[in-house]
Amino acid sequence: MDYRDKVVFVAGGTSGINLGIARGFAAAGARLSVISRKQDKVDAAVAELQGLGAQAMGFAADVRDYEAVEKTLAATAEAYGEIDVLISGAAGNFLAPALGLSANAFKTVVDIDLLGTFNVMRAAYAFLRKPGATVVNISAPQSWLPTPMQIHACAAKAGVDMVTRTLAMEWGPAGVRVNAIAPGPIEGTEGMDRLSPNPEAVAKLTKTIPLQRYGQKEEIAEAAMWLCSDKAAYVNGVVLPVDGGWSLGGSLGMSQA
Repeated sequence: MDYRDKVVFVAGGTSGINLGIARGFAAAGARLSVISRKQDKVDAAVAELQGLGAQAMGFAADVRDYEAVEKTLAATAEAYGEIDVLISGAAGNFLAPALGLSANAFKTVVDIDLLGTFNVMRAAYAFLRKPGATVVNISAPQSWLPTPMQIHACAAKAGVDMVTRTLAMEWGPAGVRVNAIAPGPIEGTEGMDRLSPNPEAVAKLTKTIPLQRYGQKEEIAEAAMWLCSDKAAYVNGVVLPVDGGWSLGGSLGMSQA
């Protein structure tokens, strides 16, 4: 896909799935701006993207801080122009039963995932190309499948899906498409290292995936790039599972993992 001269902003774009998405757009010629909380991770991601031949910049900002996010978006637009693609993927997760979860821990995940998604999208609107911009939020199958040990992530991602659908309706008339991707188990990510921390857990989880393998970060990037392309020009308000069929097993298959 050709994203030459397109401006792509990736919240949470310094590691995992989000960095994989940034790499995909970089390889396709886009100009990148990435943010995350830690400056050292920002610097490393920017250097990697530049090593792919892309123009890239980055900022340390917490998605829970609206003003900080807004400043990074303004700086990106000042340097590169209007934003063509917005990826919002900052997230937090860990395994915990509801009765073992403090109110503050629950709030932390909801604040990063749901409030952070709203902050990024709300702050970005003024800088998006209209018409023509596309937004992709990173959700999860837990947004529609109740999953033991994941009440915080389930609640947060369900909110992300509704933010996605609602803003697809509100922003569609301005020519801004809003969609989401729900990745399944993706190899080499911090989240899966936490959720499946040993070979036995990996093998058990793999058996619940119809395709019998973990996904690759590059496969999520390809899905994001398709959603943001003219090939998907009539796709709006969709939450797209990219999970090898994992979520088809429902909460039973997920809880068995």
